[in-house]
Amino acid sequence: MTWHLLDEDLRAYATRTLAAPGLWSTEAHLAACGECRERLAAAATIDFKSAIDGGWARLDVALDAPRPGPVERLMITVGVPDHTARLLAATPALRLSWLVAIAVTAALTATVAVFTDPVVFLAVAPLLPLVAVAMSFAPGIDPTYEIAVVAPIRSFRLLLLRCLAVLSATTALSAVASLFIVEYGLRATGWFLPSLALTVLSVLLSPRLGAGPAAVVVGVGWAALVAATVGDLLVFTVAGQVGVGIVGGIAAVALSRQRGTYDRYHVPNLMRRAS
Repeated sequence: MTWHLLDEDLRAYATRTLAAPGLWSTEAHLAACGECRERLAAAATIDFKSAIDGGWARLDVALDAPRPGPVERLMITVGVPDHTARLLAATPALRLSWLVAIAVTAALTATVAVFTDPVVFLAVAPLLPLVAVAMSFAPGIDPTYEIAVVAPIRSFRLLLLRCLAVLSATTALSAVASLFIVEYGLRATGWFLPSLALTVLSVLLSPRLGAGPAAVVVGVGWAALVAATVGDLLVFTVAGQVGVGIVGGIAAVALSRQRGTYDRYHVPNLMRRAS
């Protein structure tokens, strides 16, 4: 060799800061020049063993990392942060099997309503998100409950995010199913406001009763209300829808004022499960 690498190029190469095309010519020179390789070894400040071990560790993490499913990829596509999308995608009610079950239930209920009375679908559709929300943050049902509680995100915010995701999915499926009874006009959409109101009421009661019991109480109350007014369909008239909307609004205000209750509820519950 009639020339050798400059000291600053060797240091840049050793610290991985040398940019192309200097990087390429440096590597070609090192392959043929033993003297420069010795100078590189002397000048290197990197622990190559640690660097190699770190590289293998990162590779292991990348290989072992679970592949995002379709729901998680969809959320990431619309701008949901990766860590939040992972927590939301783990919601049991957002799994494909449950979404298919909800879709089939909504379709069958709408079909029955076509041959009997639209109240069948209008009464059942609001219960679908209620069941899904009960599964979204319930101990013993949600397999990621412990992870969700200790995640670096407030329990109330995570609960609202999961409820929003579940409610969006079930609302979309119910909206498609309501096309079966489109001949009933605007009455075919009478399930929408009750769905929102029942969901908010269930979330409001969950710190006191638990997610599952709260859904049962709200669902039974809804069934009793529909049964009491089934003759005149009062709940699904304009006045009834306004009343349902007012109840949902009051529940939403109460929910916003007790958001700190959810952290105090879920953490002790987690401690009891751990013991």
